[in-house]
Amino acid sequence: MLPTRSLGRIGLDVTALGFGGAPLGCFRGFIPRQQASATLDAAWEAGVRYYDTAPFYGYGRSENRTGLMLQEQPRDEFVISTKVGRVLTPLKDQIPPPYARSGGLPFLETFDYSYDGIMRSLEHSHLRLGLDRIDLLYTHDVDTNGGRTEEHAEAMLRQVTSSGVKALEQLRASGAIRGFGLGLNQVAWCMRFLKEVDLDVVLLAGEYTLLDQRAAVEMLPLCQQRGIGVVLGGPYNSGVLAVGAKEGADFNYAAAPPEILQRVRALEAVCGRHNVALPAAALHFILAHPAISAIIPGAVHPDEVRANVQHVAAEIPAAFWQDLRTSGLVIPEAPLPV
Repeated sequence: MLPTRSLGRIGLDVTALGFGGAPLGCFRGFIPRQQASATLDAAWEAGVRYYDTAPFYGYGRSENRTGLMLQEQPRDEFVISTKVGRVLTPLKDQIPPPYARSGGLPFLETFDYSYDGIMRSLEHSHLRLGLDRIDLLYTHDVDTNGGRTEEHAEAMLRQVTSSGVKALEQLRASGAIRGFGLGLNQVAWCMRFLKEVDLDVVLLAGEYTLLDQRAAVEMLPLCQQRGIGVVLGGPYNSGVLAVGAKEGADFNYAAAPPEILQRVRALEAVCGRHNVALPAAALHFILAHPAISAIIPGAVHPDEVRANVQHVAAEIPAAFWQDLRTSGLVIPEAPLPV
């Protein structure tokens, strides 16, 4: 079994290695049903007991696929999180709007962080997952990632704080969920929320990695101080830390720019001196921060799941981490594995 960690102050334990369900939505490429099922089965067989998904991932496809596997497992043996902030309605014969992503199920997304919108979204997620209990709810994408404007993000934040948080607090108080928090890509917007809402957990994607350590300066210490659990998504920055400095490698869902590839080459040079796999270093670095409870890399094939398990179990010498620090690739605020 994989090691577990306490998720902040809410008394919920999660496996340090979880499963991120975004790729199973097929937005970034079609994944056959049988392959998706085999990937989820491999995660369960490897001991993964924390699964994260969202209505947005494939417009319901990721929740469907994740739920089909989890329905067959003892309910008290896993933790499941999904997200709120988007309500899905059937596309029917309508023409998809220009912003709609291809690869998903035939539904339209509508941003809705109101009390009613969150309650409706949770009800729909129960049905898509086929589960009567969902442990964690993350308020999804209240930031400027993906081309959203400052005005849009600000309006979403105001809707959450004025209306949506009442639903989340009510659901937590009733025992319908164990806790709630944020599912964002940007540290700056996480900090905005943390100043206004008492959260249980934060899911941050991509902004605490070997390539981007800004969260170590203020956000992660604040979460640790307040007992807020932190889950880290996108530990490979959507690909480049898994495959290395190859042409066409992705960095945060786009082609990695030259300066990122240069930094990855510098990381690879240190890895080569110590015979350390770059993906293993990427995962160990994140898990070294005491504020972080779990990492949730995505996977589209059983071999990727098994590779992640091997990376987490890898032995990495202390000299490697000191070499990274001396090389200026890790900022002073970021703790190193012991």
